[in-house]
Amino acid sequence: MTQQPLRGVTSLRFNQDQSCFCCAMETGVRIYNVEPLMEKGHLDHEQVGSMGLVEMLHRSNLLALVGGGSSPKFSEISVLIWDDAREGKDSKEKLVLEFTFTKPVLSVRMRHDKIVIVLKNRIYVYSFPDNPRKLFEFDTRDNPKGLCDLCPSLEKQLLVFPGHKCGSLQLVDLASTKPGTSSAPFTINAHQSDIACVSLNQPGTVVASASQKGTLIRLFDTQSKEKLVELRRGTDPATLYCINFSHDSSFLCASSDKGTVHIFALKDTRLNRRSALARVGKVGPMIGQYVDSQWSLASFTVPAESACICVFCRNTSKNVNSVIAICVDGTFHKYVFTPDGNCNREAFDVYLDICDDDDF
Repeated sequence: MTQQPLRGVTSLRFNQDQSCFCCAMETGVRIYNVEPLMEKGHLDHEQVGSMGLVEMLHRSNLLALVGGGSSPKFSEISVLIWDDAREGKDSKEKLVLEFTFTKPVLSVRMRHDKIVIVLKNRIYVYSFPDNPRKLFEFDTRDNPKGLCDLCPSLEKQLLVFPGHKCGSLQLVDLASTKPGTSSAPFTINAHQSDIACVSLNQPGTVVASASQKGTLIRLFDTQSKEKLVELRRGTDPATLYCINFSHDSSFLCASSDKGTVHIFALKDTRLNRRSALARVGKVGPMIGQYVDSQWSLASFTVPAESACICVFCRNTSKNVNSVIAICVDGTFHKYVFTPDGNCNREAFDVYLDICDDDDF
């Protein structure tokens, strides 16, 4: 997720198991552990310049870097792989790979054996990290946000991105598609307007998406392509920044420019709220769609002017779950919620004020 810099943050990303997040900044890169919140390391401006995008590979020593911001050292059309395990103080010795294109790189996704690089109208997939070679190239409709998700699971190599048709999703199984071919990916007609946010659950069995309207989140089975459930964020249009599943896919959280983080139940959808009209009985077809969808079980607010990413904490007790929101204004919010919809703040911090003297 990227936004106009507040406190110098240009983008925020979780790693694949959501135990860490990385922060691309005007002043370089900062890497944090989520629980407990602490800085794991940083790359300063002298080493990498101002950064546009950073992507971590699990909790390893490898980072993908894309230049950006007001004083970049690296180009916005290149992805550089930084290996912090390399000896030497000189940053050039730690830059081990470079992928260069003709247009700006909008997002990067990594898994243990592949790297995916997203441009406005094209997606490239390379083997990674040893002797990278191009495996696939997919043309897409205009994708200015670089939307894409890659399943980290060892069992499933699923890639999802906006399809050619407005509001559609393309699913590609990278394990069964032959390299070099453009075999027809599966398409899901998810929305009527353009896709604005997309996310896979950890095992890659469910995909969630929202359109630019931002009122509904729809979930589909990645195998059968059937719609599983429709979740209503609200009635006013909004820009969704982030959708994430809990580790066991029991819950889903979503953040938007309304400054609200919504929490939905997936395993037991009876926990979600229904419209009061749903109890009235028969209604017209237009209102019927509105009544049928499920509203969030719980929600909390963060500063509305500050974009944020949200994630579930690892479950510590059976009846208590928690969600963390990390905002580009440097704030960290942790809320605990119960199955009956109670939601209370448990922690607040300013992660940009937490310093660790170690480099990454």
